[in-house]
Amino acid sequence: MPPTIWYEGRVTRIDPLNSNTRSFWIEVPETDRFDFQAGQFITMDLPIHEKRVQRWRSYSIASAPDGTNAFELCIVQLEGGLATQYLFEEVRVGSVLRFKGPGGAFVLPETLDRDLVMVCTGTGVAPFRSMLWDIHNKGIPHRKLHLIFGTRFEEGILYKTDFIDLMNSLPGFTYSVALSRENPEETCKEIPDMRRGYVHPIYLEAYPDQRPDVLFYLCGWSAMVDEAVVHLTEDFGYPPSQIRTELYG
Repeated sequence: MPPTIWYEGRVTRIDPLNSNTRSFWIEVPETDRFDFQAGQFITMDLPIHEKRVQRWRSYSIASAPDGTNAFELCIVQLEGGLATQYLFEEVRVGSVLRFKGPGGAFVLPETLDRDLVMVCTGTGVAPFRSMLWDIHNKGIPHRKLHLIFGTRFEEGILYKTDFIDLMNSLPGFTYSVALSRENPEETCKEIPDMRRGYVHPIYLEAYPDQRPDVLFYLCGWSAMVDEAVVHLTEDFGYPPSQIRTELYG
């Protein structure tokens, strides 16, 4: 196993995505090219605790690989969270963050010869944004791509403009949004498939019959992912080999 490489990343840009979520752009000055696969994450060592295990936090990369030494993270502030308190209150443009990576196997298959259904909530959309723009930018041959995103209110729809653009420029891409606490008739008209409720009814309705030509990618809080796995495997009979997961807490 190759030795772990730790980098000193410099924050070059911080953008608010909504009232409690920010985009952090990080540049790695010690290299001209920080390579990663769409869907992977980095792990930060933050100065928030004496014990290492309490300092490490992993975040999926939200930008697509572009051959540069910069990447974007999408981070939500958690109430009482030491890491996000530090990132939101202490970190500024120019701050240096120590991290290792990239890591993780939650990546696109080598050949996109099956439909991909990407189900997520909140900042769980980050790896899917990276994957979809990677497919778009590289012109990767693919079949149908379906992003199903869940949040409470319209304010929580992350990267909405990106996915609306992809609806118009990425063949076979479908975008569905579920709002659990807001009436979709009173919100964004640019997204054709917006519903009141949760993400589960959307994929259950669209993929009720066990099909060997579909891969499900699930990313978000463990409760959502666990429920989706139960629906897909126990209710519809999809084998675990057709389901890939990434958990947040």
